[in-house]
This record gives sequence, C-alpha cells and structure tokens, in this order.
Amino acid sequence: MTPPTATSSSDTMNADTVLALRDFHAFEAFGARFLYMVPSAGIFRMDECGSAILDALESGPLSQDDLVETLQGLFDTDRTLETMAELKEIRAIGGPDAPKEEAPKDLPPADFPLNTMVLNVTNKCNLACTYCYEYGEDKIIDTQYGKQPKFMSEDTAEESVEFLLKQSGDQPRAHMTFFGGETLLNFPVLQKTVAYARRRAAEERKTISFSLTTNATLLKPEIIQWLADNDVGVTVSIDGPKPVQDGLRVFHNGRGTYDVVLPKIKELIATHRSRPIGARVTLTQKHLNVLEIYRHLTDELGFKEVGLAPVTTKDHRDYAITPESKDSMLEQFKELAEEWLQHALRDEHHGFTNVTDTIEEIHKGVSKAYGCGAGLGLLGVATDGDVSLCHRFAGSPEHTIGTVADGVDREKQEQFLVDHHIAEKTDCHKCWARPICSGGCYHEAHVQYGDSSHANLHYCTWVRSWTHTCLEIYGALAERNPRFLERFDA
Repeated sequence: MTPPTATSSSDTMNADTVLALRDFHAFEAFGARFLYMVPSAGIFRMDECGSAILDALESGPLSQDDLVETLQGLFDTDRTLETMAELKEIRAIGGPDAPKEEAPKDLPPADFPLNTMVLNVTNKCNLACTYCYEYGEDKIIDTQYGKQPKFMSEDTAEESVEFLLKQSGDQPRAHMTFFGGETLLNFPVLQKTVAYARRRAAEERKTISFSLTTNATLLKPEIIQWLADNDVGVTVSIDGPKPVQDGLRVFHNGRGTYDVVLPKIKELIATHRSRPIGARVTLTQKHLNVLEIYRHLTDELGFKEVGLAPVTTKDHRDYAITPESKDSMLEQFKELAEEWLQHALRDEHHGFTNVTDTIEEIHKGVSKAYGCGAGLGLLGVATDGDVSLCHRFAGSPEHTIGTVADGVDREKQEQFLVDHHIAEKTDCHKCWARPICSGGCYHEAHVQYGDSSHANLHYCTWVRSWTHTCLEIYGALAERNPRFLERFDA
C-alpha cells in the first residue's frame, strides 16, 4: 500500500500542458478512494485533491491552467500543482496522446528455477466423476488405452526428484505435489518418494515440502498417520453435502461416495494437525448453492480451508454453468468475501481461499505476464516421466516439453512462453484486470477454444467483478486493519 505522496516528481509541467486520465481502475473502501494501476498493479490511496483532479478529468482532457482554475477555492495552487505532478508520476494522468502501457514482451530467463513439481503418480482412478477433465467427456488424453503406464514406477519417481533438485537451481526450497488419477492408488511409491526426496534434498542442502490431492476414498488409519507424521499437506476433492457429492462424484458402479468418505475425512482432520486440511470444490450447474456447500464443509466437516472453482467443460454440457448462474455464483462469492473481511478485521481466520489467494496477489503487486506458473515455475510429470506444462496436461504430447531423464527442451519451453505471453493476447490489452488474470487457465482455454494460448473470454466479466470485490476488501483492510496484510509479506 503506497500513498501517492510517498514520492515527489521532478517533472515540471507547462501551464498549457494538456492532461487526461490514463490506465487505472478506481475503487472505494470505508470512504477512501484508491487507484489500482495497470499494468504495474500498484495501489494508491487518493487524498481529496487527487480525487478532485481525477473527477475534473472525467469529462475529458484539460490543460494545467484549466485544472488549477477549476479547483480554485478548494485547494491552493501549490497543492494542486504538487498533486498533479504526483499523479503524473504514478501515471494516473498524462498526455492524451501518450501510448497505452502494455506488458513488456521480455521472456523469463532460460534457467528460471522450478518451484513446484506435480507428480502424477497414477493416471488411474477408482471414481467415475461425470465432469472429470481427465476421464470425462472433455478429456484430452486417452488414459484408458494410451501408451503411458497406469502407475509411475519408483525409478521414474526418483528421477523426478533429481529433476526437481536440479531444475530448482540455487533455491533452497522446492515443493512436490502428488496427484493422479487417485493419488493414493500408488501409495507405496508415494511413501518411497518422500523418503528418497528428503534424503537427497538434505544431501544437496535443500528442503522439499510435500502435498497431495485425494478423493479420500482410500484413506485408512495407517495412511492418515503417515501423512501426519511426514507433514504432507492434504487437499480433499469433495463437492459438498451428500446430495451434492453423490450427484456427480460416484464410483464406477454409480454408487455415491459421501458415506464412504465422511468418516475418513473426519479422522484425517482429527489426526493430521500440523497443517490445515483443505477442500477443493468443483461447482457445476447441477449444484450451485455455494453458501450451503461452504458451510457444510467448514462448520460440519471441519475443513480449515475451502477453495471453489467452476467446472472446466464445454458450454453445451448439462453440468456447464450458464451465464445466468455465473451471476448467482458471483453474488454468493461476494457474500463469503464480506464474511472473510469481517473475520480479517477481527484478526480471525476465514477459510475461503478464493479471497485469501487474490488478496495475497494484490498485496504483493503481482502483475502477471502469464496466467499461472505452468511451464515455468510449475511443471507436471506424467507416469512415464514426460514433463508437461502442468498436471492437467500430463501425458499430452502437444503440451510436453521434456522428460525427467533428459531435462526440459528449452526450444519448446521458449516457444510456449512466447505463444502464451500476455502481450500476445490482444483481447486482454484493454482489460484493467489483466495484471492478475493475464488471460486465465491454459487448460480451461484448451477445453473451451482448442488452444491453450487463447484468453478465457467467457469468464472476463466474472473475473473483473471478482477482482473488484477483492480490491475493495484490500482497501478496507488497508484502512481499518493494515497489520493484517503483513501476513502476506512472506
């Protein structure tokens, strides 16, 4: 949070200098006015004089003399001129013909360190969830009859560890996430991999942290205890109360999974106390009572963190969320966001991670050149050791950029980074939310448009509305409890 008065401008303006509004998004919180700058992602709190200047320019460009005259009687000339200079310095105002600022087309260095590796230890699952992006109607990889083995071998897993240690460069810490299919179907390799990775990381004077995603059906007391003893973070894929969960998350014989996972989840939460257990919810048209789902998972089941995501699918599927339902979903997200804010104002935890994650990005001034870290700081590894952009593309030849044995094909990686850069997404150039969105998820784009480099235009309005809500929350905290934001400094 940087006030505009924190710096002064040495840039002088002539009396006939014509000024106009530039690229920013304004928002308010507790009576204070803020600017979210694009593309820098800086946030500035406006004082009365700054706000008056911006209001005066709303109707069109004005000369410096005209602005001073307009504000006479409200602010003295020196203050108006000083504030104009400050607004010009942060590029909130400028010449009406000044070129629009766009993200530079610079690519990350070839040795950009790998932060997170997602190991798909199996591409087999014991469930038949209707909407599954990996096995359902929108799958992009033939996991049933494809060439990849069903389970990752211990040797491939060890090669993956070596790959992570090497590709993480000089970073002292790295992260490994285990994924599937259903991850726990290959629990023996998971156990051996954690032990091997810990030993090798210590030898390299590094640390590796671990997490996994599971549908919870295979959890047993000994597995739960091992997860707790080894400090493995756990995210459970679950969609809500019994009617919701059993509607689409089913076994291959069509039987619902809620009654099976309920006692296992409760034991997991009771036993694994070193890290908060999170729930990952897929929202569909069939079940969009966001508030009911969130309350059930937190209040009744005891999850500390819950993240909700709309289903990734083509629009004509009967479980695809309609435009009208997206509006309803957004309103419920906003209600939970207000709840999150009230907790934060009291220095209390709230488990709605959709807010937490966005607030952290806003606080850190994130201005993305890419929708996420896929293909750069994050890579996915298929069961045969092929390295893909992320876990959702694991096994897809089109999105494979190397192997754990041979390393990353830098030419393929560079081409991916060129094609997916925000500078190539012309639809995004005029959007004020582009520093945080940058076009969105590559897998979502591939499913919707057949091209992972395509901007996710079907969610543009939703993303802008949600980002605006989170900016308002950020401004409220900056006004009423700024110390809460310090937790995002790490």
